[in-house]
Order: sequence, then C-alpha cells, then structure tokens
Amino acid sequence: MSLPRIAVDAMGGDEGVRVMMDGAAEARRRHDRFKFLLVGDETRIKRALEQHPNLREASEVLHCEDVVGGDEKPTQALRRAKTTSMGLAVNAVKQGDAGAAVSAGNTGALMAMSKLALRTMPGIDRPALAAVMPTLEEDDVVMLDLGANTDADARNLVQFAIMGAAYSRILTGREEPRVRLLNIGTEEIKGTDTLRDAAAQLQAATGLAMSFDGFVESDKINRGEVDVVVTDGFSGNIALKAIEGAARFVTDLLRNAFTSSLRSKIGFLVSRPATELLRHHLDPNNHNGAVFLGLNGVVVKSHGSANAAGVANAVAVAAKLLEENLTERIAADLAELGEDRLRDGQGNGGDAGTAAK
Repeated sequence: MSLPRIAVDAMGGDEGVRVMMDGAAEARRRHDRFKFLLVGDETRIKRALEQHPNLREASEVLHCEDVVGGDEKPTQALRRAKTTSMGLAVNAVKQGDAGAAVSAGNTGALMAMSKLALRTMPGIDRPALAAVMPTLEEDDVVMLDLGANTDADARNLVQFAIMGAAYSRILTGREEPRVRLLNIGTEEIKGTDTLRDAAAQLQAATGLAMSFDGFVESDKINRGEVDVVVTDGFSGNIALKAIEGAARFVTDLLRNAFTSSLRSKIGFLVSRPATELLRHHLDPNNHNGAVFLGLNGVVVKSHGSANAAGVANAVAVAAKLLEENLTERIAADLAELGEDRLRDGQGNGGDAGTAAK
C-alpha cells in the first residue's frame, strides 16, 4: 500500500535541486511505497530525474521558478507564498494534493507559511519545532521548541509536552515517554514561575501517555535518561546549537589529535572502527528532519546543509508521521487532558513569537 504523496520543495537548501533530488531518490530506494510531488523549476528537476528513474516513475512535477531566499524575512516570504516552491509545497498539503511537505529552505519562512496555510490544531495555541538528537542509549531524544516561538507560557509548555510525547511514542514505541522541562536545576524551587506552573499542571494531569517527573538540566539531554525535553524556542535553539557545536568541537579535536604525529596516525588506524562509529553517531544527517508539531498537516524541515542521506532521512520522517497518524494521536491526547483543565493555567495563548534563526 502506498502512502499519500510527499511534496518536496526541490529548490530549498544550500545546493538546491541536485541534493534534494538525490535525497528523494535515496528515500524511494529505501521505501518503494513513497510517492512524490516535486515542486520547483521543471527543467532542472527533469534533468536531475534522468539520473533517478526510480524517482521519476513515482513523481509528478509542479513547475515553479520563484524561490524563498535563505536570508529573506518571513513577512516578505509570506507575500509570495502562492508563487514560491516552498509555498506551493505547503499549499499542496492544505489542498490534499500531498500528505506532507519537506523543505530545506528558510526556517522562519517555512513556519510562517505552514501556520498560515494549515493553521494550528484545535487545542493548540502555537506550533512547535521538534527535532531528535542522539543519546548514549539506543533511542534518540525529542526536543521542542527549537525556535518556532521565542517565548512560551505555561499553557504552551504543557501543549508542547503533549505533542512531544506523541512524537516520541512513534519514534521509540515507548508507551509512556519520559518527559522533562528544561531548567537550570532539578529542584522544584528552581526556574521561572512559568516553568514551575507548567510542571504543576503536568504533575496534576491524569490519563496522559507520558511519564512526567519535573525538570532536566542541559547537561543531561543526551544521556539517555529522558525521551522528551520541553522548553521555549529561545532556550531550545541556544541549547541545540550549543550541543551541535560541542559535537563538532569533539570531532575536530580528535581529527587534530590523530594527525599531529606519525604515532598518532598509526593510533588512528588502530582505533578507526571506534572513531567511525563515533562519527556516524554524531553526524547530523543521520538525525535530519525537524517537525512542525501542532499543525493540521505534516511539515518537515530538512537542514539546509544536509546531504542526500540527510534529505532521505527527512523524507522518511515525514512518511513515518503520516503512517503513524501523528496528528490524530496529538488530538486524542489533548482530548484526554481536557480543554477546560488546560485553560486553568496562567497562560492565555496568543500569537506565536518570532521564529528564531
């Protein structure tokens, strides 16, 4: 049985059509049920498809020459939502021509277009950007929000926790993912009033498919002791980039150390299997594919610098969320909590904050 089509913004990302088509073709080779709507310059796409007959036979091309710039402001991009490859890919989900959209373009623009076209689910005030990161254990950790909202009140954080837990259950198969709020300490008295209020609401909630036990500090995110880390987009974006920077720092240190002398080079050859395993584990392409949770549709953001394998992983994320009915799972969890009880928090929702870059 084939899945609903996945709309791919072929023009997004640092290298555009070539990498996006290579990635979609790799995803198609892994899973022959995938079907695609490829949005972008028809001439360039069809030229790329000459190298990928497996993708060509499973795809339809929607011609569009207009592209959202990487440094373009979301408000500017919104004005061209009906003429750009990114906007048309998202609109295909709205119109039912595709089940999900994947883009490696401007994050802020993609969020703005997705929220305008698809709207947020009933019971969700703000969508959140969620991604997975490696841990010391077998399962990855889900973290949100990573930049869709620069601030969040207690109500928003509770909604993020519900959405993140639903996503984690799909990824890990764990019936009650371990959910924690990111804080400067694990003690109940630590953090802001907003964090303590959100923690109190989650502690008091019954019937939710999650295991909530307070706070987690940033140095424990990748230890494998938690399945979902919840925070506002400002803090989450900083934490994510700090973790990515630390990973690059470690790999660069190892590279410098192993090339510093002849003895080091010999040591590298001996330890190469272990270092290759480390490199694979830390490679962001193996965890590529951030998700805008809380929308009436599936939108996945691929990293702009992702290679073909990374794009293939982003496509696979979109397909898995379609197959596992993520949106329906979130709706069921919200119904379990109850809208009236969620509104008892201090927060009052409101418009989303500016997306972090």
